[in-house]
Amino acid sequence: MTQDIALTGSDASALPVMTENSELLTVMLGDQIFGIPILKVQDVLGQQQVTRVPLAPAEVAGSLNLRGRIVTALRVRTRLGLPPIAAGTQEMSIVVESEGELYSLIFDAVGDVLTLNIQDFEQNPRTLDPKFREVSDGIYRLSDKLLVVLDIEKLLSGISPEQ
Repeated sequence: MTQDIALTGSDASALPVMTENSELLTVMLGDQIFGIPILKVQDVLGQQQVTRVPLAPAEVAGSLNLRGRIVTALRVRTRLGLPPIAAGTQEMSIVVESEGELYSLIFDAVGDVLTLNIQDFEQNPRTLDPKFREVSDGIYRLSDKLLVVLDIEKLLSGISPEQ
């Protein structure tokens, strides 16, 4: 939370005006930009060695060892019904925790942390792709794109680390 000072009245007394910001780590899938609340992010990883898990759903890329913990790796492209990324393309992962388990969410690329005014946050528009809408909390309108804010719990619903 940041504090701005507003001058009001003829005596110009300073009154604090509270504004709340939202910090989001940006990630990309193709041309679409997504935001993950920074407080949900445990780690950012480059390309990782992932061990395939037999009989796991298609979106589960496998598991990896992160500092002694087994982490379920999830291909977000597959989870959202997007076509696979070109073979040999470097991907990046965001590690998040849900219900005591770690998950590595695989994206095409990771961008910057954006600090956005919470007052600019909007509900999902009806025109938003339904596959994005089902895993989104809402959106921010950037100068040239929509930033879709991911709801990690919705994204992981139905994914079990035991698979």
